Amino acid sequence: MTDLPLPLLDVSNLAVARGGVPVLEHVSFALYPGRALILRGPNGSGKTTLLRTLAGLQPPIEGTMTGADDQIAYAGHADGIKPTLSVLENLRFWASVFATADVDAALAGFDLTDLAHRGAGTLSAGQKRRLGLARLAVTGRPIWMLDEPTVSLDAKSVARFADQVRAHLAGGGAALMATHIDLGLDGDVFDVTPCRARPRAATMDEAFL
Repeated sequence: MTDLPLPLLDVSNLAVARGGVPVLEHVSFALYPGRALILRGPNGSGKTTLLRTLAGLQPPIEGTMTGADDQIAYAGHADGIKPTLSVLENLRFWASVFATADVDAALAGFDLTDLAHRGAGTLSAGQKRRLGLARLAVTGRPIWMLDEPTVSLDAKSVARFADQVRAHLAGGGAALMATHIDLGLDGDVFDVTPCRARPRAATMDEAFL
């Protein structure tokens, strides 16, 4: 019998809500080292809400998440950059937050070396996106959690991003992301559609709340 590695993240019977309204329920999966898990589902199906819950930005309604504490680097729709700082200063700031040192690999990996001393506020949308994603590489955290990471990226940048994710997986990390693009990663697909919460029948009192 082959011994499987312990999962970096184990999710069991999770239910999440948006604005107090349940959107997903009975969500269960495990994320293992060296693997990617791609979330799929139509717009508005709850992928972002699930990622935000797993990243600790909001509490779940029910269920458990094991292994998430201080293991996740989250990249949402916002790029999370400081426009008054340079590209290099942004990465050094995040490196100091996560007590890591090397930012050169992140600059090179996301094709930002030539932009290192440019103000982040002057970057194009695609360049800002690359800088926002480069933050992941300086966190030192094993789980990269991404919400539509390829938005604003051209084809060359998408390929470069996919290469960085592969390198992260090869180093024993894992990735959980919502994307409609096939990045050719070593992993599985988790369709959230079957987990959509069933509408709750309103009572007479609830109709007037």
